[in-house]
Amino acid sequence: MTSLDKPTEETSADDARAVTEAALFEAFGGVRGMVETVVPGLLFVTIYTINKDLHLSAIAALAVSLVLVVVRLVRKDTVKHAFSGVFGVAFGVVFAMMTGNAKDFYLPGMLYTLGLGLAYIVTTLCGVPLIGLILGPVFKENLSWRTRNPGRKKAYAKASYAWGAILLAKCAILFPLYWWADTTQLGWVLIALKIPPFLLAVWLTWVFLAKAPAPIDVFAEMEAEEKAAQEREREAAARPAE
Repeated sequence: MTSLDKPTEETSADDARAVTEAALFEAFGGVRGMVETVVPGLLFVTIYTINKDLHLSAIAALAVSLVLVVVRLVRKDTVKHAFSGVFGVAFGVVFAMMTGNAKDFYLPGMLYTLGLGLAYIVTTLCGVPLIGLILGPVFKENLSWRTRNPGRKKAYAKASYAWGAILLAKCAILFPLYWWADTTQLGWVLIALKIPPFLLAVWLTWVFLAKAPAPIDVFAEMEAEEKAAQEREREAAARPAE
């Protein structure tokens, strides 16, 4: 690295885009992660639309979530996205069973979306954009972007505002439907709004970060410093005693 205070400029624009795409794919689970997010809710609303059986719909949604986790465990894949899906479905099942209202299956997820949207906005206003906290470790830059890479911090701020605005716009559609629409109407609208807003947010994040300065690899810096320290120790040990 040419400087410890500035990101290297050797990375080409194409390389930067490729790194950004790979990091976003890892952070948000890619196509498989999206599928695992959609399938339980889709199964719930499909079964409920057909027979209006809350218990069967809830059990089926929870069962398919568990199957997705088991498949990942068997294949030794990353399970964080599948596990998050299980917890989300489990909370929905508990809410719906407690109240007897099938629409409450969707309420925990809607509240989570609202809280996450606000978190993106608030953390950015506080100078610590949430998307930077999420992607920093993926890019191996941790929090170096906060003080050493202002251009990257600005990109994270733009991306976090975009995520916040998109999620809050989604909530502005869903919460009125929670009060006014029936379970099947709410469920199908929610399924329809699962992927497109997410893809829009990811695409905007990619656009902002692809134009931003390259991340500072703090892990590489630490390794270089450790090697330099070991070399100094070897040189000191090799010097003849005075």
